[in-house]
Amino acid sequence: MKIDIITLGCSKNLVDSERLMRQLEAVGYEVTHDAELLTGDIAVVNTCGFIADAQEESINMILELAQRKTDGDLKKLYVMGCLSERFMDELGKEIPEVDRYYGKFDWTGLLEDLGHEYDESIANERHVTTPSHYAYLKISEGCSRKCAYCAIPIITGAHRSRPMEEILDEVRLLVAQGVREFQVIAQELTFYGLDLYKERRIAQLIGEMADIPGVEWIRLHYAYPTDFPMELLTVMREKDNVCKYLDIALQHISDNMLGAMHRHITKEETYALIEEIRRQVPGIHLRTTLMVGFPGETDEDFDELMQFVRWARFERMGAFAYSEEQGTPSARLYEDNVPDEVKQERLSRLMRLQQRISAEVQDEKVGTEMTVIIDRQEGEWYIGRTEYDSPEVDPEVLISTDGADLTPGTFCRVTIDKADDFDLFGSVKETM
Repeated sequence: MKIDIITLGCSKNLVDSERLMRQLEAVGYEVTHDAELLTGDIAVVNTCGFIADAQEESINMILELAQRKTDGDLKKLYVMGCLSERFMDELGKEIPEVDRYYGKFDWTGLLEDLGHEYDESIANERHVTTPSHYAYLKISEGCSRKCAYCAIPIITGAHRSRPMEEILDEVRLLVAQGVREFQVIAQELTFYGLDLYKERRIAQLIGEMADIPGVEWIRLHYAYPTDFPMELLTVMREKDNVCKYLDIALQHISDNMLGAMHRHITKEETYALIEEIRRQVPGIHLRTTLMVGFPGETDEDFDELMQFVRWARFERMGAFAYSEEQGTPSARLYEDNVPDEVKQERLSRLMRLQQRISAEVQDEKVGTEMTVIIDRQEGEWYIGRTEYDSPEVDPEVLISTDGADLTPGTFCRVTIDKADDFDLFGSVKETM
């Protein structure tokens, strides 16, 4: 009666795993979520199928567990998630030791295979696996954007918003369980509401979330720049508990690349959008993701990208090299003609530039006072985050345990004493 759940990939997958865990616990299973400590008779792998590296990680985990089953250390092995949705037939042939493969959205069938029914009465409940003071909140599934390089629409289908009241009920439930901070996630959150309400409702949703007692911080992830709903900026500016933070993936800046990627936005429009966001929400921290090495990217295209990053001075930035994904428009339309060594050289140059920018941004905070939420203790340090930092992907604030007595979930005012390229170091002025 013990099941190990292993989640790979993004936080959207994690929410699915948490919902499954709650369903399994409701029928009497002991469920753990620790890939490093597997002790159950049954294992469920929630896979990622986004890019080649993530696919390889998922396959290696399945193979490792398949070997455990062959050795007699595991009775049942089930696989769900994006990789399974995308390559179910191929996986079934290559790794037949798996008892059953489920797609991205049909994992409820796992309960039936274990002899139980899915309980609709707890469909909005989850076993939160993050620290108890914060949770991820998924507001939609799928994506209707169809960028040339992206396999997500192939895996998840078109955008599907969750009803607003259902989301707000989940927030109230999580607040009652002690959650104070919400990471709002979607493949494309600015699209929220178009399918259900025939208009964008993301600003209304976030505004109503912010009014729920007990919601201390709301942070927004995975916005899309095209047709950005400007009314969302008003909510961010006026609601104190909506963090001045926006994760908005831009991918590139040259018109040549934006057109080839099917991004439906221009260089001029992108510059104007960044200027308007910073004008309307002073002090906002922007996180973006950029891509190098897309088919046809020239030295001139890359130089434009470097110039853009110098101008925009993103507080948070990630980047990756293009890899061709089976079934995507770019795989059909373009030859992957940028050599790997050129991709890697461009990626290194871009990230070196961002490291310098990040160091300058962090240095500007030395001597200021900031609100920090404590996540954990590691040795002689309390580890926390500001409103400008999302868990796992952004910088952290390190506070000496000497003379301080803090617990996870505590908000405190911290004086920033020093900074390195990414993290901050501070001392507690007062708890809140």
